[in-house]
Amino acid sequence: MSSLRESAGKPLSELARLTGATLDGDGSVVVERVATLEHAGSRDIAFLANPRYRARLAATRAAAVIVDPAAAAATSLPKLVSANPYAVYARVAALLHPEPARAAGIDPTARVDASARIAATSSIGAYAVVGAHAQVGERAVVGALCVVGEDVAIGDDAVLDAHVTIYARCIVGARTLVHGGAVIGADGFGLADDAGRWRKIPQLGRVVIGDDVEIGANTTIDRGAIDDTVIEEGVKLDNQIQIAHNCVIGAHTAIAGCVGIAGSTRIGAHCRIGGAAMIGGHLEIADGTVISAATQVYDSIREPGIYTGAFPALPHRDWKRVASQFRRLRELAERVERLEAAQRAGNDNKPTRGEGNG
Repeated sequence: MSSLRESAGKPLSELARLTGATLDGDGSVVVERVATLEHAGSRDIAFLANPRYRARLAATRAAAVIVDPAAAAATSLPKLVSANPYAVYARVAALLHPEPARAAGIDPTARVDASARIAATSSIGAYAVVGAHAQVGERAVVGALCVVGEDVAIGDDAVLDAHVTIYARCIVGARTLVHGGAVIGADGFGLADDAGRWRKIPQLGRVVIGDDVEIGANTTIDRGAIDDTVIEEGVKLDNQIQIAHNCVIGAHTAIAGCVGIAGSTRIGAHCRIGGAAMIGGHLEIADGTVISAATQVYDSIREPGIYTGAFPALPHRDWKRVASQFRRLRELAERVERLEAAQRAGNDNKPTRGEGNG
């Protein structure tokens, strides 16, 4: 627990007021940290969001807990009750463990172009580079070794962790968090076959990122070929995602790690995409669609729902047998079609009732 940022603590009644949860029990109990049910101590608040861990509720040594109404009667501890305990936990964790404030100013080792507009309340870290005519908003943070290209705009309260690269003319919205190693605005994979040689197509668009977006470590978002690549407000991107040129990711969509999205695909708002899913280019995904992990999407999805294309793991010997049978599916389907056609022809040639009776 010592690895958590220290907190002065808050009474449970105040946490209930700030999170919108219902207080059940002694509101004067002060909690300082969040913890799991298993490892919580007398200064901690724990939470139960997954019913599989309900047995741990009775044994926890936490000072208080966050539960849903169905689990409230299972413990006598002071508690915050909510239909969405995981969301309340997220709010409590942010209140008890806020990000440390970063000192405003420009590190003496940073290279900032004289034409850049840097808010006095912003922070520019060691060895960062800020290009010509770039803008860095109020209280924004540009971490160590970041590169902010020419004409880039970084919104108020945005944070670029160390080693982030933002290419020229891209826009990062207010309160957006970009984790280390992310690359925003590199050229899209635009190539034309010219007499057997690949000719590079200039990538003239930008990446435009809305407010309250989070972009994971080593995620890459390519600039548009002509129009912009757009990440709308509230989008949450995990680590090591590839988003190709001219994609549009709708507001409040969440995408897990190692997803690949090919160019010019439009993903709707409030979608959820599981890890390692692969989505082809020039597709449209409807608002509210859920795509399971490792699913491959080759066609547009017009109706929201849950879409799954991954095959469960099998012992290798069983998988070889299934794969062998899978290769024969087309042959089997053709055989069935021939048999059905023959049966239909036979039925057509049978005499009807009354034929041959004179």
